[in-house]
Amino acid sequence: MHATKPPIDIIRIDKRLLTTDHLSIKTKYIKTEPITSLSNDKNFNDVRKFIKCSPAIVPPTAVSYLPDGRIPTPPQPPKCTPLDLKPTTPTIVLGTRQEALSGQLQQYCLSQPICVIRGLSNVLKLDLGLFSTKTLIATEPEHQIEVRMQRQQPSDVNFDFSSPTVPFKNVWKCESSRSFTTIAKYAQYQAYSYHDMFKDDSNESSTNNLTNGISKKSSNKNSTACIRTIKFGTNVDLSDEKKWSVQLAELNKLPLFLRVQSTGNILSHIGHTILGMNSVQLYMKVPGSRTPGHQENNNFCAVNINIGPGDCEWFAVDFQYWGVIHTLCEKNSVNFLVGSWWPILEDLYNAHVPVYRFIQKPGDLVFVSTGCVHWVQAIGWCNNVAWNVGPLTYTQYYAAIERYEWNKLNPCKSIVPIIHLTWNIARNIRVNDRQLFDLIKFILYQSLKYIQSLLSYLEEAFGDNIPIRKQLRATNEPVHYCITCECEVFNILFVTELDRKHVVRCLDCALLHNKQLENIVVLYQFILDDLKTIYEQFQLCFMPISNNKKQIEL
Repeated sequence: MHATKPPIDIIRIDKRLLTTDHLSIKTKYIKTEPITSLSNDKNFNDVRKFIKCSPAIVPPTAVSYLPDGRIPTPPQPPKCTPLDLKPTTPTIVLGTRQEALSGQLQQYCLSQPICVIRGLSNVLKLDLGLFSTKTLIATEPEHQIEVRMQRQQPSDVNFDFSSPTVPFKNVWKCESSRSFTTIAKYAQYQAYSYHDMFKDDSNESSTNNLTNGISKKSSNKNSTACIRTIKFGTNVDLSDEKKWSVQLAELNKLPLFLRVQSTGNILSHIGHTILGMNSVQLYMKVPGSRTPGHQENNNFCAVNINIGPGDCEWFAVDFQYWGVIHTLCEKNSVNFLVGSWWPILEDLYNAHVPVYRFIQKPGDLVFVSTGCVHWVQAIGWCNNVAWNVGPLTYTQYYAAIERYEWNKLNPCKSIVPIIHLTWNIARNIRVNDRQLFDLIKFILYQSLKYIQSLLSYLEEAFGDNIPIRKQLRATNEPVHYCITCECEVFNILFVTELDRKHVVRCLDCALLHNKQLENIVVLYQFILDDLKTIYEQFQLCFMPISNNKKQIEL
């Protein structure tokens, strides 16, 4: 589900750094031309030469981190009309531990929009009972969880219950309200809803129907008489390694590419916890609980395991069709990025969009590949655990930076701080893929260029009136976002006081807030020479050939 807007970005600084001096210089804010992309083989001295040739008295224009300054747009659908609008979902059934740990499994998952892995928990002897409601109660009964109030209805409809007329109209927009409770209280609700449903469906003979909360009355999509309000326990945070050490240790049995933390997982290099992305979240469900349509934050991949005992129903659309769904969202007055929507299947089929539709059984792991659009409904009473992963591939990284730039245009906050992450990747990882290396090197270059432009502008426009003070980034310190536009602010922070709290702005919003930058403290978190060294030392890694001792580029 789309994350709710977090509280304002707060930074703690020494109050003595706050200045009360009023500056007499007034800056003129002028929109400049986009900066032309430079090749990746340039060194840091080229950045300085470029800056010297640019007018520093003008605030620098924010750079694009897409090659050639390309403006991101939703993709056009494939020219060839798909023959099958209801394709079979890619599924792998594992029989041995060796199959689960083979490189072929990762390659297959990354080659598909979405896939189901069956038998993984058995061959790796995963104890999924550690994530059952019973174990959760015994571990942390007072742990807070978010609750969404929803309407229980068949998975292929989404009624507009605000309509005064009956029968209700099928619409895209989803309605829900939010509250909070504890694991123990939601567990009581889960049990009560089961017994309540059992009582209503006591005339049905199928035990499986009861386990999965399916009744003949409620499954009739033409009937609205039996639709009830349900509670969906979502975003249960399992990031605390002290509270959930046993559960998190169990997930380390998974193959490396599926783990929450691993060297090859891009998201492991962010440097702080982003809830639900590089940490585990759990979902507690009753029949009808819905995760509305969405792509994962910044188009990263996702892992989802059904703990059971009931099933979940999934719908998924390949990344290349997200532009079509974006258009349909606009047509139906919902926001693709931050809105809550449940696609009407007939609308998708009429637009020639193939939809994967499948059942996730207890123990099944669903791997959601880069940019896949998906939405999920619980058929029965079940829990799910989920997190994001970032394979170190050009496809994944380009999709992430493209969505980063798209979010800035819309505007929408990028939960993953791509610029900060890219610098960490350059510090920590040796890259042997030429395309990926060129993209990362380009992002580093653009970042350095903007930092140098910004520093040159401050020096020329304000001189000593705006001192830039050092406050190096602390370990596990969250990345800062502009309080106004919610864009990532890397390295140079413009800090002001708001409601007795220190908040961060980017240069553009700081100038809009006060063109003279009065009562604004400018901080830097990384030493420029250190960034220069990281940039210069980040080189393409070559793999040796054993037979002739020559090197080849991968």
